[in-house]
Amino acid sequence: MRQDVKFESEGVELSGWLYTPDLQPPWPMVVMAHGFSATRRCMTADNYAEVFQAQGLAALLYDHYGFGDSGGEPRLQVNTWRQARGYRDAVSYARELDGVDPDRIALWGDSLSGASAVAVAGIDERIAALAVQTPACGSELPPEDPDGSMYRAVKETILSGDIDPSPEEVEGAMPVVSDDQVRRPSALTPLTAYRWFIEYGGHLGSKWVNDVTRARPKTAAPWHSGLAAGHISCPSLFVVSPEDEMPGAEPAVARDAFNKIAGPKEWFEIAGGHFGLVYFSSPEFAAASSAQAHFLFKHLMR
Repeated sequence: MRQDVKFESEGVELSGWLYTPDLQPPWPMVVMAHGFSATRRCMTADNYAEVFQAQGLAALLYDHYGFGDSGGEPRLQVNTWRQARGYRDAVSYARELDGVDPDRIALWGDSLSGASAVAVAGIDERIAALAVQTPACGSELPPEDPDGSMYRAVKETILSGDIDPSPEEVEGAMPVVSDDQVRRPSALTPLTAYRWFIEYGGHLGSKWVNDVTRARPKTAAPWHSGLAAGHISCPSLFVVSPEDEMPGAEPAVARDAFNKIAGPKEWFEIAGGHFGLVYFSSPEFAAASSAQAHFLFKHLMR
């Protein structure tokens, strides 16, 4: 019920798993990607995919460009613009799969991929539903955009803009997590991040590497998923922890994006901080996966 697949994005092959339900097609599809620096093997995303599969949904879970089994150089570089394009290419691939209903494609994301999913849902009319958990929409509210020019710039950049950073636009290589921020500073600083990656997520076979760079290419508008949120019309679910400890996943910023969504929407608060939802099978995982499966079933099954 799970098979290896590959599809093209940005001139390379991205690797993923395709989950198909034990139901007669056509199936709705949930396109899924992992969070910051992770892989599909270490983010508990596969367990979420299995829950959706059991609910009668197909799922496509893949590794971002430059991570895990996917191609792409440089390796281990987070470029949110490129990851947004990966989502769109995954949707294009999913729409052509035998048995998949091309008009019932949802996006799912966790942490930074949740923010990417929000941005894509705001520019891509093919998206039928959106479910994100602890979305890393930023530490600050998006800039004001009274005439929509910044939104249009974000859309154009994702679709066709120059997103290759110069050397000066790449933050130098550093550990993803560290137990000593004085002597070994890392990209993610909370102790909960260190414990999750080192003690749980980065297990043998996960293909996670404790090394990352961050690309911040100069673009016409800054990367901020909140600039696209007001253009989301599909049903949307935000699963948010009020005590989220990650600076880039400020709950108030996620709430601002949620408030701007024009379509049907649901806000689901859950304890456990940023990482509680990605321990399988924690109570937080059980609650979040059940809420998401119910939401996606309600809006995709017909």
